[in-house]
Amino acid sequence: MKRYVLRRLFSLIPVLLGITFLSFALMRLAGSDAVTEMYSGAGLAVSQEVVDAARAKLGLDKPFFVQYLSWLSGLLTGDMGASYVSGRDVFDTFLSKLPATLLLAVMSVLLTVAVSIPLGVLAAVAHQKAGTARDSSVRSFCSLFDSVVRLGSFVGNSLPNFFVALLLMHFLAIRLGWLPVISSGVTLAGAIMPTLTLTIAMSAKYLRQVRAAVLDELSKDYVTGAKARGVADRVILTKSVLRSSLMTIVTLLALSVGSLLGGTAIVETIFMWDGVGKLAVDAIMMRDYPMIQAYVVWMAVIYMVVNLVADLLYLVLDPRIRLEVERHDGV
Repeated sequence: MKRYVLRRLFSLIPVLLGITFLSFALMRLAGSDAVTEMYSGAGLAVSQEVVDAARAKLGLDKPFFVQYLSWLSGLLTGDMGASYVSGRDVFDTFLSKLPATLLLAVMSVLLTVAVSIPLGVLAAVAHQKAGTARDSSVRSFCSLFDSVVRLGSFVGNSLPNFFVALLLMHFLAIRLGWLPVISSGVTLAGAIMPTLTLTIAMSAKYLRQVRAAVLDELSKDYVTGAKARGVADRVILTKSVLRSSLMTIVTLLALSVGSLLGGTAIVETIFMWDGVGKLAVDAIMMRDYPMIQAYVVWMAVIYMVVNLVADLLYLVLDPRIRLEVERHDGV
């Protein structure tokens, strides 16, 4: 196991270097820089000499590879530079925005799991019972329940986040006045609407996947054999079916947690939620290269770590994968 983890960690180094290099190169192809955006945003007409002096002060007049190696050496020593816009330390600024994104991510994941997993399992069981129950009223109820859950998942999955955000803002904040339109800080009340917006889309996706995974497990021979031996349906569902379906759930969680920790730019911008996603959008608009690079590094590291944790969970949940890894490490 240790060799597997070390091998995975070492394989992440060239990936991280490649991501940072590509993002650094793509930003230089944007056609403008922080100096241009600063003066144009302020509506100032300045001479080329002033622009060149400002670029030289920020190091933007140096060759591309010199700029990249300078940034990379600073990153390896723990110095991510200063913001071109605010002049503040990039690392400190990034850390100050992280709690807001963490709060939003934790609340969204917990609410999504609490809603989608029980409904997905119940929809799968209802679908199976709709085809096997002898009582017509039971069949009708189970079929209706499964249809309603599937319809809700399709509708939730088809609605874009910005549209859901505007609907919630209109009804919960403007019409009913239950929640603030824009949060005045990182508060639970201000996090409710962004959390609901993210939860609706994620729950719809989870519902379909959990339902499909549970249905697939319920159709396997070991379930039929367990029922033939007189094992209760509840025991089969909780002890065997759900455990086998956890692989799908872990995969979905890994993808969702990575994107949430990276900050959901659209949702945070709409609700003016002062998190990492909004910080990234503002930095891109102002061509704040050090801040954008910090966001890219954060996103890359988050996805790498989350995927590594997901792979380790696979080893715990599936003995076949664990035996294959142990056999490979033993060679």
